[in-house]
Amino acid sequence: MLFRRGRGADASAQDDGALATESADAEERAAIDVRDRAAPDSEESDHGASDQSEFGKTAVDLAGGDGEATDAEATLEREEADQASHRVPRTSRFGRARGFLSAPLGGLRRGARVDAGVIEELEEALLLADVGYATTTRLLDGLRSALAARAIEADTEGLVAYLREAILNLLLVGDATLHHDASVTNVWLFVGVNGVGKTTTIGKLASRERSRGRKVVLAAGDTFRAAAGEQLDLWASRAQVEIVQGANGADPSSVIFDAIAHANAVGADLVLADSAGRLHNKTNLMEELKKVRRVADREPGHVVEVLLVLDATTGQNGLTQAREFAAAVGITGVVLTKLDGTAKGGIVLAISSELGLPIKLVGLGEGIDDLAEFDPHEFVDALFFGVEAGD
Repeated sequence: MLFRRGRGADASAQDDGALATESADAEERAAIDVRDRAAPDSEESDHGASDQSEFGKTAVDLAGGDGEATDAEATLEREEADQASHRVPRTSRFGRARGFLSAPLGGLRRGARVDAGVIEELEEALLLADVGYATTTRLLDGLRSALAARAIEADTEGLVAYLREAILNLLLVGDATLHHDASVTNVWLFVGVNGVGKTTTIGKLASRERSRGRKVVLAAGDTFRAAAGEQLDLWASRAQVEIVQGANGADPSSVIFDAIAHANAVGADLVLADSAGRLHNKTNLMEELKKVRRVADREPGHVVEVLLVLDATTGQNGLTQAREFAAAVGITGVVLTKLDGTAKGGIVLAISSELGLPIKLVGLGEGIDDLAEFDPHEFVDALFFGVEAGD
């Protein structure tokens, strides 16, 4: 297989060929950046399985150098965005999800009675926010029962208190911990449809785990999208971790297996495995993903997390995706990307309520540090922003 080999993370900056190498890297990365912008993270076509009988060779690329993108202006903007993101509370970074309950509740006078009109307006708000019919019905049926039994006061304060507790209980489901066993070669496998941000999520998580003292290897298992390997390589360089790659079109299972074997050989304790984006309703692609999952769990690998990456802006379609992937490969948790943008937030409630899957991570920006553990209490605070301020 063809491959590229980068500089080691510990390579001396005083090497005779350092300047020439950095110049070549800059030209190469500029070309990759152009290609990525021309074909953004559309990760998959119906490629079919490339089912090789033997595990192919892969390249081990220890990323190094400064790990920065070549576009100086874009780099500066990204760094400024990173700095700005840490100057504001995280609840301010939930985009449209912040305060989505303020419309039906924020205008109510403090102490106002809750009647059928208020509940109807609340129902409309929940449905428009992508909470979905089943979860909306569950919430409002519980509200009506509590009101009928006089378990809560039938006024604004009672309504808000009930909804806060009910929504929080929906979100406190499953185990939101990212599991890691120090005694084995851990594999975190990332799955999802086209364009949801798997590769970017892996890059951000690699940087975080390395900063926590773990030795990380990336597995470039998306071998079908032309720019996927190069994109992951850029993230590996930025995070200063190793990456194992294969040729375009190679069997993704073989690439991931070789990454696990390499990680075991060098004493790395964590493999973050990318996979090709695939439509959840394409049977042959889902069967291929099952194979990837089986191979990744062979010794010395131990799959301890299968993380479904969802674009939070997809709304109820994300729920359909989650069901199909969960049935195919046994999802352990969800990563929601783009929650800082136009996502209305209701999909978070639907996933937790209808599938019982914990939200483990959320993407709240473009910077390398803008991947956060999901905090249900913090999210509920954001949903109700501005509500209790009414009088």
